Amino acid sequence: MRYFLLVTLGVAAALTANGSALAQHRGTQSEQSACTRDAQRFCRKDLGNDDAVQSCLQMKRASLSRSCKKVFESHGM
Repeated sequence: MRYFLLVTLGVAAALTANGSALAQHRGTQSEQSACTRDAQRFCRKDLGNDDAVQSCLQMKRASLSRSCKKVFESHGM
């Protein structure tokens, strides 16, 4: 019984950690809002693919809105 509890806690911790990493990758709601218009304008073909949108926005960095640029700067990008 004790072994089962430890395994269950380990799986729960792993799922929580993966969920946190995933949420961090997507950015906060305010960060997403700051870049939504830029993503729609410059990266329309990539919408729905977070990695592709992020790459696209980075390539268009010089043309991004001030608020979206700040998001990338705040993450050291």
